[in-house]
Amino acid sequence: MNTAIVLSLLIFFVVGVPIAISIGLASVIGIEVHGRLPLLLVAQRMFAGLDSFPLMAIPLFILAGNLMSAGGISYRLVELAKSVVGGIQGGLAASCVLTCMLFASVSGSSVATTFAIGAILIPAMVKQGYPAPFAASVQASSAELGVLIPPSIPLILYGVSTETSIGDLFVAGLGPGMLVAGSLMALVLILCRLRGIGKLGKDDRPGFLKALFSAMPALLVPFVILGGIYSGVFTPTEASAAAVVAALVVGGVFYRELKVQNLYPILRSTVIATSAIMLIISAAALFSFLIARSGLPNEIASSIKGMFESKYSFLLAVNLLLLVVGMFIETAAAILVLAPILTPVAMSYGVDPVHFGLIIVVNLALGMITPPLGVNLFAACAVAKLPVEKIIPQLLWFVLTVFAALMIITYVPAVSLWPVEFINGS
Repeated sequence: MNTAIVLSLLIFFVVGVPIAISIGLASVIGIEVHGRLPLLLVAQRMFAGLDSFPLMAIPLFILAGNLMSAGGISYRLVELAKSVVGGIQGGLAASCVLTCMLFASVSGSSVATTFAIGAILIPAMVKQGYPAPFAASVQASSAELGVLIPPSIPLILYGVSTETSIGDLFVAGLGPGMLVAGSLMALVLILCRLRGIGKLGKDDRPGFLKALFSAMPALLVPFVILGGIYSGVFTPTEASAAAVVAALVVGGVFYRELKVQNLYPILRSTVIATSAIMLIISAAALFSFLIARSGLPNEIASSIKGMFESKYSFLLAVNLLLLVVGMFIETAAAILVLAPILTPVAMSYGVDPVHFGLIIVVNLALGMITPPLGVNLFAACAVAKLPVEKIIPQLLWFVLTVFAALMIITYVPAVSLWPVEFINGS
């Protein structure tokens, strides 16, 4: 059954069948080849895969992100970031990174971050003399912070699929998120100075106090989400509902840019995005059940234990594997399929499951800016109105920088685990 599932899955991927359909059809083929399992299992396991309370957070965080994009929050966060790092050579590009980090703390989605922030800052950077491919590269690479800074939908998926505390994962995401953001900010400032670009930003720096006052309602949203979770007032799932309410209040009451007529397109886009993710989750639940039943995870664990003597070589191999997987498979599908298999193996090497979850998510985030499946890459190109091949050469430095940060996250567990230990008092 394992051979039938894996071979059919690879064939479906190669011929371009959508991810969710590929996983579902491969699972059905495995059941038929096995011959002793009823097809009724398909509907049963797919439904059971969605019958999880933490998964309710996904549509609500998507909705909150869409509400904030339409409610004027992104513009205020851009102005606040410019007031902090603007006014220096390359300051506007650095503002892009900082704004993406701030917006990620309220949206949880890298694609939403690309469109919400890129629509403002890519034209602004081009107007200030930045080459359009460079501006799009900055935006594409910075937007991946949307899956690192909590709340993060990939971290929710990892927590559900491996039964790891989502609250701990959210806390652990702060360190890696800030490390990647700091690395990208340093990179763009260095590149701007070396290339002699980004010199026109000195007059485009708003006053800090004014920008902070304007952005205070926007900053209220991550405070409600993260403060509520870390203080124990509510769970991550309950926090997603609080985020929707906060987004409605901030966008509709404080900024008055969120109108009733905006709600239908917002709800429609939320339903479409949620449906795509949930279909992948349900298909992956069936796939994971069959794989677990076949004993493949144990076989993989045994073979891996024989291949790698230390956890360091194992983690390097996992990173290389995920780099390739992330280029071809959508992040949610990759997590749901691979995390239940790899996490027990990592734990047998003494790797903390929370730390391993951040390694997986940061690694797969790289796939969002690398062809052929880089969703952030295509989103940034759409905003900048550029063909993909124009910005790929510019992306090399950004990919290398994030990979260097990934190595630090992988081999220095404290980057992820120290905040968790601090919050938990251990």
